[in-house]
Amino acid sequence: MVKLGGQAVDEVRRRVQQAINGQRGRKGDPLYGIRNLLRCGQERLTDRQQIRLAKAIDPDERHLEVFVAWQCAQQLRQVYHQTSSAEGRRLATKIIDSFPSCPIPEIARLGRTLKRWRTAFLAYFDTAGSSNGGTEAINGLIELHRRIARGLRNIDNYRLRMLLIGGGLNPPQV
Repeated sequence: MVKLGGQAVDEVRRRVQQAINGQRGRKGDPLYGIRNLLRCGQERLTDRQQIRLAKAIDPDERHLEVFVAWQCAQQLRQVYHQTSSAEGRRLATKIIDSFPSCPIPEIARLGRTLKRWRTAFLAYFDTAGSSNGGTEAINGLIELHRRIARGLRNIDNYRLRMLLIGGGLNPPQV
């Protein structure tokens, strides 16, 4: 979800940059100069970086659209940094309800996506933040090594190889 928020901010920045200059961002363009700052979490920005961000946004009121999109992405990030699941769920519900009506088209599209994925998005708070990430990581390793094995014919050797790469083989203690 956070990745989608960051992508929306990038798309807004590119669109505004194109509308203002008629071309892609280049060295010296204010929005192009802060593209990496826009990918960073607000809580991690130093004072100097916050000043750079403000200097890039202030000169042209059309840059405010990028700043608003960045603030929306920061709200989406904050969902996962709440102290309690109930607070995170409340903030997530607020975001799902408000983003689709945003006048910025990329954020409105993000809001519609979040609305479609509402059940899965809110399930994070019902499961105390657990995910299937570990299982997916092991499955990815197994797939990689299955391709590398290139047709092992002995099923016992194949099974042993998969256990070794998955970390599931504990040798007997002597």
